Amino acid sequence: MEGILVPISLFASIVLILYVYYTTRNKERMALIDKGAEASLFKTSSKPFPTLKIGMFLVGIGLGVLTGDIVANVTTLHREVAMFSMILLFGGVSLILYYIIEKSKKGNVTL
Repeated sequence: MEGILVPISLFASIVLILYVYYTTRNKERMALIDKGAEASLFKTSSKPFPTLKIGMFLVGIGLGVLTGDIVANVTTLHREVAMFSMILLFGGVSLILYYIIEKSKKGNVTL
């Protein structure tokens, strides 16, 4: 019975969090509309390259796993430490590179 209880409670928690988030957001927006706010306030600016960000991040994680395995086999570093550190390092570097690419496409590159 305990084996099925954990996935059900995890799913229920996720559904509850999403429900509270969307109902709160709806009430907030309705209150702003009642006060006379414009509908353009709710429009969010979309990112120009969302799939590039996800792709670069996943490639960074993959390179981190590969490099972590190599580091763990070559050095005396523990496998968990090597994997964890390389995944974080390469994932972070990929997100920084995405930021640089996004800013260069917009035309304002200042580091």
